[in-house]
Amino acid sequence: MASENILEEIAAEIAQCTKCPLSQSRKNTVPGEGPTDSEIMFIGEGPGFYENEQGLPFVGPAGKFLDELLNNAGLKREQVYITNVLKCRPPGNRDPQEEELNACRDYLERQIMAIKPKVIVTLGRHSMARYFKDVKISMMHGQATWIKGQLVVPMYHPAAGLHQPSLKAVIRKDFEMLPAYIQKARKANRSYDPFSEQQGTLNDHKDPTQLSFF
Repeated sequence: MASENILEEIAAEIAQCTKCPLSQSRKNTVPGEGPTDSEIMFIGEGPGFYENEQGLPFVGPAGKFLDELLNNAGLKREQVYITNVLKCRPPGNRDPQEEELNACRDYLERQIMAIKPKVIVTLGRHSMARYFKDVKISMMHGQATWIKGQLVVPMYHPAAGLHQPSLKAVIRKDFEMLPAYIQKARKANRSYDPFSEQQGTLNDHKDPTQLSFF
């Protein structure tokens, strides 16, 4: 089945999903959007008020900042795939709960398998936790690690820069490295393998070795 059809099938399943209590409070599900052959995939945490209203990811203030960050990195929103670990809005934009993360985990994994991006950027600590357990985002942001054939780069969520203006410069600097990471991933030409352990010099999710590109 073509990637486009797979993503449409996943979105249809998400629209009917009742696996967790978030299905009772949502207005719209937010599966994600972007080209099916995107080289880079951004994974946020969960939809907010505006996303819940429109059914699209990152369309509120954090989304506008994300657009700015992409432009500064020489990327267009139309070039990247954007989704979240949660496909429904948590009440009051609270942190995702374990039950909710578990309910959405298969949807996200199938999206990654369909798109097979070369680079995955996690936005926020809950998204980062999918790949790095018990690691502080302040220690990992902007650093790239090969995981299952993909280059994974944890970054602060754009909303963090809106809540803490002192982080804006840090977030901008991290995003400016994305073109180099994409080029590195292209040259490495690795394939996504969901069943493999971390590749290259990496052995343990809890003790990842970052790649130094510069």
